[in-house]
Amino acid sequence: MRLKHFSVAFGQQLFKAFGDESRVRILHLLWRNQEMCISDLEQVLDFTQTKTSRQLAFLKNAGLVSFRRLDNWVFYYLKDEGLDFVQQLLGYMERDQQLQHDQKIYQTLWSNRELAAYKLQNRRWTGNH
Repeated sequence: MRLKHFSVAFGQQLFKAFGDESRVRILHLLWRNQEMCISDLEQVLDFTQTKTSRQLAFLKNAGLVSFRRLDNWVFYYLKDEGLDFVQQLLGYMERDQQLQHDQKIYQTLWSNRELAAYKLQNRRWTGNH
């Protein structure tokens, strides 16, 4: 479901989300990489767990982000309802040096297999936990 019309209250939350650099950086990474867990966001952005969780909670409460659980892991992603609008706004910022730097760090860590998501995705179950 795509968002066609939204209330002033939703618009206010949307623009508040884009009014904070930390949240824009998180939204950009989620947009570019489909989904990420908190520990990967912390590592890429060099944020504390508290800061990352607080910003994700704001984005979740604003209706922009949702999550899925896999074992003890929580993966965040952009919700479909606001995706078109968020993509347009982030598309205008695509050449921002900080956002490009964040994505480059993500790609480097991914290629070096240092991200938790990669380790979780590729672990082998031995039956002995």
